[in-house]
Amino acid sequence: MTDPKETITIENVVASTGIGQELDLEPVAMDLEGIEYDPEVFPGAVYRTNDPKAALLLFRSGKIVCTGAKSTDDMRRAVEIVFEKLRNLSILVEPDGVTVQNIVSSADLGHNLNLNAIAIGLGLENIEYEPEQFPGLVYRIDDPDVVLLLFGSGKIVITGGKKPDDAEQAVDRIRNRLGELGLLT
Repeated sequence: MTDPKETITIENVVASTGIGQELDLEPVAMDLEGIEYDPEVFPGAVYRTNDPKAALLLFRSGKIVCTGAKSTDDMRRAVEIVFEKLRNLSILVEPDGVTVQNIVSSADLGHNLNLNAIAIGLGLENIEYEPEQFPGLVYRIDDPDVVLLLFGSGKIVITGGKKPDDAEQAVDRIRNRLGELGLLT
């Protein structure tokens, strides 16, 4: 049987940074090829990179949010691309560090899950399970500080991580806990 940690895939890395000053989006939108800016629809400008694939949201405050990257390395490369594009427009870029806000990962426990039994076994204080509203069970853990979405198929989504290994720790925790409860059969 495959180790569930080997099935972990990063689906999305969301990070924030800034250029250290306000940004006039109108001229940036006119001068930077491929940028989307419609302040009537969204207050920021959207710049998409292709390699790595990511979307960067640029705001008037100078803050930048990167989303859609599949790894922290890809996220950092996408941020550097937008910094370089801004520098090419003679905009002073003084990065204030990149902060990972959220890493969303998926994995497969390799077993069908009885979500009703899991809800009872894990205790209702850390669980949200309303199958009429959502087909998954929401399980919040503190170490690492993440939220797991468990599905009857055995697939899980891990959200709220700040480091890639948060997903590995979360998978270990849920697999061990479900094993202790005899719910991985």
